[in-house]
Amino acid sequence: MIGDRVTVHYTGWLPDGTKFDSSWDRKDKFSFDLGKEEVIKAWDIGVATMKLGEVCQLTCKPEYAYGLAGSPPKIPPNTTLLFEVELFDFKGEDLTEEDGGIIRRIRKRGQGYAKPNEGATVDITLEGRHGERVFDRRELCFEIGEGESFDVPSGVEQALQHMEKGEQSLLLLKPSYAFGLAGKEKFQIPPNATLQYEVTLKSFEKTKENWEMSVEEKLEQSTIVKDRGTEYFKEGRYKRAVVQYKKIVSWLEYESAFSAEDGARAQGLRLAAHLNLAVCHLKLQDFSAALDSCHKALELDQSNEKGLFRRGEARLAVNDLELARDDFQKVLQLYPGNKAARAQLAICLQRIREQHAREKKLYANMFQRLAAERESKPEVAVAAGERQQPDANVQDNKQNGVAATQQPLGTEA
Repeated sequence: MIGDRVTVHYTGWLPDGTKFDSSWDRKDKFSFDLGKEEVIKAWDIGVATMKLGEVCQLTCKPEYAYGLAGSPPKIPPNTTLLFEVELFDFKGEDLTEEDGGIIRRIRKRGQGYAKPNEGATVDITLEGRHGERVFDRRELCFEIGEGESFDVPSGVEQALQHMEKGEQSLLLLKPSYAFGLAGKEKFQIPPNATLQYEVTLKSFEKTKENWEMSVEEKLEQSTIVKDRGTEYFKEGRYKRAVVQYKKIVSWLEYESAFSAEDGARAQGLRLAAHLNLAVCHLKLQDFSAALDSCHKALELDQSNEKGLFRRGEARLAVNDLELARDDFQKVLQLYPGNKAARAQLAICLQRIREQHAREKKLYANMFQRLAAERESKPEVAVAAGERQQPDANVQDNKQNGVAATQQPLGTEA
C-alpha cells in the first residue's frame, strides 16, 4: 500500500538492450517508500501491484519514466525504459520511528499537505479489530488529546497527526499504543492485545500553533486547560491531565513579551503546571519525569512547599534516600506544620537505618570470610635437619666484609 517500505532488486535497459543500471551488479538491494514520488511514476504504479517474491517486467514510457528531459548521461531524452524487478520485502511505515508500535499502511491517499495537530478537532470513521473480530465501528468528532474520553487508543490519536484530509489508513497498534496491560472490558479486549484499526480522516480543524497565538490568547487558554487538567486529575485520568498541563508549558515557557502583570500571571501558571505535572507523574509512577517537573517548579520558586515535598517523594520512590531526607527536612524547616513531610521523613530515616544495618552486616561477613581464608592457609614448614640456603646478597656481603644489615652509602634502601 501507499507508504509501505519496499525492498527490491532490479535491472534497467534502454530500448537497444544497453544495460544502464543494476542493483544485482552492485549486490545491494534497493529500498524506497511506495507512492511517495521517491522513484519514477512507473515504479510507484507497477510495484504496488506485485506480490512478495514476484519477478516482473515493466515497460515504462517516457511520461512514466524521465520524460522529455531524460537523465543524462545514461538515459537520453524521451526514452522508453525496460526494467526487471523482484520484490523481496514490504512493510508499513513505523510512525513511532522507534519500536514499531504504530504501523501505518495507507489504503487511500488524502488531499493537500496539512495535518491535524495536538488539540485539533477531527471528524473520523473508525473500525477496530482484535484478530478477526470487529469490536468497534463508529463515526466520531473529538479533539486530539481527548481520545481517551471516547475510548480511542493513543496510537490512533498519534496516527491522526500524520494523516491528510480524506486519507484512509490501516493501523497496527502494539499493546502499549492500544489498551495496554489493562485491556478494555467494554470491548472485550484482553490485556496486552495487539489491535488493528481502519481510520478515515473525513475533515479536521487545526488549533492555533504557539507562534500564531497572542500573549492574551496564551494566558486565556492556559487558564482554561489548567482547569480542564484539574478535572481530569480528580477523575483519576492522569495521562489526560498531563496532556493539558504540558500545553501550558509549551505556550508560556519561552514567551518573553509579557508586561509585568502578565509576567507574574504567566509564572504562576507555569509553576502550577509543573507542580501538577509532578503529582500526575507520581501517580503514574514515572519518577524520572516527576523529578524533572519538580526541578523546573523549584527553579521558579526554590522554597515551594509542594515542589520540595513532591521531589522528596520521587527521590524516596527511587531509593535516593539521603537526597529525599534533605528535601523533607527542608520542608519542615520552612513549614514546620507539614505533617505529611514529618511522616515521610520518619519513613526515610528508618529506611536509611535499615540500609546502614545491611551494609554493616555485609562488611562484617566479608571481613570474617577473609580472616577465615587466611587462617585456612597452612604455614610453609622447614623439614627437620634441612639446612636453609642463605640469601645470596647476604652471603656476598659477608664475603666482602660488609654486614648484611648495613646498606652502602649513596644507595636506596
